[in-house]
Amino acid sequence: MMEAILALGIGVLAGSGVWLLLRPRTFQVIVGLSLIAYAVNLFIFSMGGLRSGAPPILHARTAGDAAQYADPLPQALVLTAIVIGFATTALFLVVVLASRGLTGTDHVDGRERES
Repeated sequence: MMEAILALGIGVLAGSGVWLLLRPRTFQVIVGLSLIAYAVNLFIFSMGGLRSGAPPILHARTAGDAAQYADPLPQALVLTAIVIGFATTALFLVVVLASRGLTGTDHVDGRERES
């Protein structure tokens, strides 16, 4: 049941991100990219195994079954991806603000749609 809820959440995040990515305003594009990044992070995190209450690493002096432990590699990858995602989002926002100041519009193509 937990896997189905997580898969549904990843699908909703990815679908919403793609929909926002196709919008004409730059802020909506940035939010869409962020939602897609969150969906990918959840997907990578779920590939490490959905276990609750399992120790994160093997102890040095004990022999144990590796299937009973959580995989730390996807957790480290997601943590790194979160930090890089925040940095790129901040950079995108600065570039969008500068572009808005120079062009006077926040459309992706740089001009307002004629009615």
